[in-house]
This record gives sequence, structure tokens and C-alpha cells, in this order.
Amino acid sequence: MESLLSVAEAAKRLGGLSKWTIHAWLSKGKIQRTKVGGRTMIRESELQKVIQDGGKSPSSGRHSGARPDETPSQPIFKPKP
Repeated sequence: MESLLSVAEAAKRLGGLSKWTIHAWLSKGKIQRTKVGGRTMIRESELQKVIQDGGKSPSSGRHSGARPDETPSQPIFKPKP
């Protein structure tokens, strides 16, 4: 059976990250949670995925904040004349 880790244990296993980083990754879907009763647990295989991906999120590119189906109404920056 695969090992389950608490958020704090997962953070420690990933080199001492903050548990809040792990919670953010869970919210963004970067890693999947497994609920055990009321506790959030993380499968060891989820940590291996993060390590193999080098810590990159599935959508590694940042954008202007507009959703993919939206076009920003104004340029992101204005070049100086």
C-alpha cells in the first residue's frame, strides 16, 4: 500500500517547503489530495510527480490575469514614446 503523508510531512519531504505552499499547490491542482476522514493527505506518488516535473506547475506560463477565453481590454504595458 502506498504511503500517505500529511501536508506538513509532504512539505518537509520536498525540501522544507512551507505547508502553505503545499496548500496552494492543492488548490491549483498541481498535486492531488486524498481525504482520510477530515484530514488532507498526499500520496507519495504525487510528490514524485512534483520532483520529476522539477517543481513546475502544469501551466508554467504566467499571463496577464485574463482568462484564456478573454482578451485584455488594454495593453499589458505601454511603451514609452
